[in-house]
Amino acid sequence: MPIEASCHCGETVFEVTEAPSNVTRCTCSLCAKRGALWAYYKPAQFRLLSPPENVATYLWGSRTVKHHFCANCGCGTYSESPDWSTGKPDFDNPRVGVNARLFDEFDLDAVPVNVIDGKNLW
Repeated sequence: MPIEASCHCGETVFEVTEAPSNVTRCTCSLCAKRGALWAYYKPAQFRLLSPPENVATYLWGSRTVKHHFCANCGCGTYSESPDWSTGKPDFDNPRVGVNARLFDEFDLDAVPVNVIDGKNLW
C-alpha cells in the first residue's frame, strides 16, 4: 500500500510503494544536523508527486549522493545514491533514501531504528 510524504510547506510531495519495516539514523554531520530518519527504497518504489522544480539538491563530500530538499521550506526530503550497504558504493544498485519523518500517516515509533556510524565511516 503506497504511503505519501510531504515537506513542511507541502510543496514537495512524494510517495513510496510501502511503509518501511525499519529506519536508519545516520550520525554523519549532514544527517545529524538534519535530524532525518531514513527509509530506503529502489528507484522504482519511489515517485515524486510534485513538480521537480520544487526540489533543490545539495552535493557534499564525494558528490555521489544527491541530497534533495524542498526549495521553499528547506525540509530534507529524499536522497539518491548508490547502495552503500557493503561499505563501498554500488552504482549498479541505486537507491532512494526518504526522510521517514515526512510520512503523513505513519507511526515511526512502530519500527526499529538502526544506527549507522557515519561520523566515523565517511
